[in-house]
Amino acid sequence: MNGVNRSDFYIGLSLAISSSAFIGGSFILKKKGLLRLASKGSMRAGQGGYAYLKEWLWWAGLLSMGVGEAANFAAYAFAPATLVTPLGALSVLVSAVLSSYFLSEKLNIHGKVGCILCILGSTVMVIHAPQEEEVDSLRAMAEKLKDPGFIAFAVCIVVSSMILIIFVVPRYGQKNVLVYILICSVIGSLSVSCVKGLGIGIKELFSGQAVLKDPLFWALLICLVICVSIQISYLNKALDIFNTSIVTPIYYVFFTTSVMACSAILFKEWLRMSTDGVVGTVSGFLTIILGIFLLHAFKDATFSWDSLPEYLRGALSDSSWDQPYKALPTHEDLTPGSRSKSFSSTNSDASWIKKSSI
Repeated sequence: MNGVNRSDFYIGLSLAISSSAFIGGSFILKKKGLLRLASKGSMRAGQGGYAYLKEWLWWAGLLSMGVGEAANFAAYAFAPATLVTPLGALSVLVSAVLSSYFLSEKLNIHGKVGCILCILGSTVMVIHAPQEEEVDSLRAMAEKLKDPGFIAFAVCIVVSSMILIIFVVPRYGQKNVLVYILICSVIGSLSVSCVKGLGIGIKELFSGQAVLKDPLFWALLICLVICVSIQISYLNKALDIFNTSIVTPIYYVFFTTSVMACSAILFKEWLRMSTDGVVGTVSGFLTIILGIFLLHAFKDATFSWDSLPEYLRGALSDSSWDQPYKALPTHEDLTPGSRSKSFSSTNSDASWIKKSSI
């Protein structure tokens, strides 16, 4: 791979996979804590309450997410964002499997197929992901951050987030899962850029450079704390109101899309992509979107493989197919002696069809 040696690639890959496991489990722990608070009558997070700060299960989920984010943080220091971010699809699988065991949130066949499509699509995106320019110092990162395109992108993210928080959340926050998810996702794209810069700075720190005297390092740290705080707050609201098996994959899709867009603008990755790379990346993205559509659009459909025969039996019993089978006239039936009989039989059949259709 260009700009990433083989050992760094495997280190980043291992950290990204372990990160998905911890983050997927954190959704379950947080949801369990929020459900316990709701059963006690405490003000829910979706209503602006912060009673979850006293619940140990929520803190366990936060710790698990912290470990996952730390692994994710380290992965960004060893591998490109376009490799690490799509692997977050594994957290969708972990969360869906664990929620079926510990939260009794059953996924129908559409949801299971949707999760599989999300994983397949993210795998295709990883295979065809563009390689970012090698940024090996905070000075090079500073030059990237001064790019007018990235500045315009960051301003759009901040303005759109403020509009969502001030005007959209009060009216539609508890009705539409996309409101909270959009805020978490677009803010998360900036947090990934901060993580990438801090990871580079920490690597420079271990090599003996005076990174702590660089104002950019502390500016990135402050921005990261602000972005992560906003993400945690609105992700808690989404988890408190909506089903975990729905929040997790939708959050993944929008977060991955935002990070890929931010990374493309910041590191100019797409300019060096081949045609098959572009087609593969777009195909993987569309596959993920299809998986999310199946998961979200049919989440309330009570349908499974076991119920398929019941649907067929019900359809057959309600239709005219359960009527006795009547054979078509043969050549012998069409002889002159039997035409009158065949004609009367045909009339009776026609009258029966009209009755059954009525």
